Amino acid sequence: MTSLPDFSRARVLVVGDVMLDRYWFGDVERISPEAPVPVLKVSRTEERPGGAANVARNIAALGAQATLLSVVGDDEAGRCLGNLLDSQPGVNALLHCDPQIATTVKLRAVARQQQLLRIDFETAPGHEVLQAKLADFRARLPEADVVLLSDYGKGGLTHISEMIRLARSAGKPVLVDPKGDDYARYRGATLLTPNRSEFRQVAGGWQDEASLTAKAQALRESLGLEALLVTRSEDGMTLFRAAGVSHEPAQAREVFDVSGAGDTVIATLAVMLASGAAMDAAVRLANRAGGIVVGKLGTAVVTRGELEGE
Repeated sequence: MTSLPDFSRARVLVVGDVMLDRYWFGDVERISPEAPVPVLKVSRTEERPGGAANVARNIAALGAQATLLSVVGDDEAGRCLGNLLDSQPGVNALLHCDPQIATTVKLRAVARQQQLLRIDFETAPGHEVLQAKLADFRARLPEADVVLLSDYGKGGLTHISEMIRLARSAGKPVLVDPKGDDYARYRGATLLTPNRSEFRQVAGGWQDEASLTAKAQALRESLGLEALLVTRSEDGMTLFRAAGVSHEPAQAREVFDVSGAGDTVIATLAVMLASGAAMDAAVRLANRAGGIVVGKLGTAVVTRGELEGE
């Protein structure tokens, strides 16, 4: 593999839904006498930035600069997330506080490297704080090489259509990690990165590669996208553009945990494009990064050194 570009000057503006990923690690040695459920004896806890915050963390791990715009609640989880991001070199987090919401938290109980249970806490942010975030977006846009919109469906990207319009008018590439079945709101973006199940939810099923290509190209054209990248788990990832289709096979390795793999993929794409790389080269490296991160437990990052080691 050729040497990687210099990522140190790459600047990515990340906007989206942030969350706090909490892990309770322990052992299960008995079943509860109160109900037929395992009893987890917790021996260790850990907290990590999740959602769009994990995207920003992945950008920084590659040696690039990430500015993160999002919303948290006025609560312990929001302060914890802010502190975690403040301690992350390469991430400038601008977190608007909405006292009317609870910070999104995903709590995972883990025993012997296997998730037993996940509990989610979440509330959609209010209109006023989202307007303030849009003002911040306008102010930070000129400094960015690439805009990355990380949609986890938590309500933090209500103004995503306006953000795409502003960024494209300023000549900035816009990458979107989509959610839900309303892709019309992503119209005009440069690149969308749905996974296989997300794409099926929007386009319907397919019988063969020709059918997949037809559905993907139709969606790409209807939304005015330059490219559509469908990540397909063990089948790798496929890039659809007007010029044709290219495919990257999955990297052969043991899959340990797919949590946050999409964050790593789109973060790597953004850093490569912000560094001046071509789309094909960006997809190849993102595929390698995704192959590395699924070998790690929970929301994790891939470093430049790990990619160079590949």
